[in-house]
Amino acid sequence: MKKFYFALIFFFIVCAGYSQTDPLPSWNNGHLKTSIMEFVNRVTDTGSQDFIPEEERIATFDNDGTLWPEMPVIQGLFLIDQLKKMISVNPSLTDNPLIKAVIDKDKEYFAEDPETKLMELLVITMTNMDEMEFEKSAVEFFKTAVYPKFNKPVTELAYKPQTELLAYLRANGFKTYICSGGTIEFMRQISEQMYGIPRNQVIGSSFKYRYTGLDSNYIFREEEINSICDKEGKPVNIQLFIGKRPVFVAGNVRSGGDVAMMRFSQGNKYPNFQILVNHDDAVREFEYSEPDNYSLNMAKKYGFNVVSMKNDWNRIF
Repeated sequence: MKKFYFALIFFFIVCAGYSQTDPLPSWNNGHLKTSIMEFVNRVTDTGSQDFIPEEERIATFDNDGTLWPEMPVIQGLFLIDQLKKMISVNPSLTDNPLIKAVIDKDKEYFAEDPETKLMELLVITMTNMDEMEFEKSAVEFFKTAVYPKFNKPVTELAYKPQTELLAYLRANGFKTYICSGGTIEFMRQISEQMYGIPRNQVIGSSFKYRYTGLDSNYIFREEEINSICDKEGKPVNIQLFIGKRPVFVAGNVRSGGDVAMMRFSQGNKYPNFQILVNHDDAVREFEYSEPDNYSLNMAKKYGFNVVSMKNDWNRIF
C-alpha cells in the first residue's frame, strides 16, 4: 500500500512539473509546436550558429483573425456602435444612403466597391474629432461590447494559444508587436490588457493628425487616410515603425493580407519563422479561407508554417 501511495504522489509531482514547464499548453503536441520551440531554443542559445542577438528578436503578429476573431471584425462592431450614438444625436444622418445601409444591414448595397464604402464609414465615425475623444469612445466600447456568435465580451476572446505564444516569445527576449489592418488607436486601447503588448508596440492603419496649436494643445483626427497597414503596406509600416525585419511573424488566411509581411520576414539575415493560422474549426470558431486559397498556396510556395485551429489548438479561448 505504501508503494501505491508513493507511486501516486510521484505521478502527481511529475504531472504538475510537466504542466509548469510547458510554455504552450493550449497547443497540441506535434510537429508545429515542436518546430516553434526548437526555433526559439536555437536562436536564443549563445552557442548556436543560429543565435539571434536579443535586440534583433522582433516578432510581429496580425490582429484580426490571428489574435482574436474577425467574423465579424471587432472594429466593425465599434463602427456600428459609433453610428448608433451619432444617429441618436442627429437622426437626419440616416438620410445618407451609406449610413442607412449599415443600420438596415443591407448587404446588397455593399456588394459593389465595399472597400471604398468601408473607408467612407471609417471617416464618418472615427475622424473630425479630438484624439482623446476618439480614445475615450473606444475604451467605453470595450467595456460593454459582446461578440455575436459566442455571446461573450470581446475582451475575453483573445486566442489562448496565441497569448501563450506571445508570452513565451517575450520570456525568451523577443519584442512583440501587433501589425494589423485595424486602425492603430483603436487597437492601442486594448493591446496591453488582452495581449501584454504596450501601445507603443502597435502598428496599424492610421488617419492624418493635426496639432491644433500651443493654446488649444491637442491632436485632431483629420478625414484623410495616412496609411493602410495591409498587404504590401505591412512591410512598409514595419520599416517605418521598427526599422528592422521581424524574425517571427504570425498571420492568418482570409484576404491574403499577411503574405507580404511573412515574405518580408524571410528576407532577414537571421533565421526566421512564419505561422499562418488556418480557420478550419467551424465548431469552436469559424471555417473560412480565400476563394482562390491564395494564402495557403503562398504558404506552400514559400514554406510558411500553417496552423490548423482544429488540429493544432486544444482550446481556442
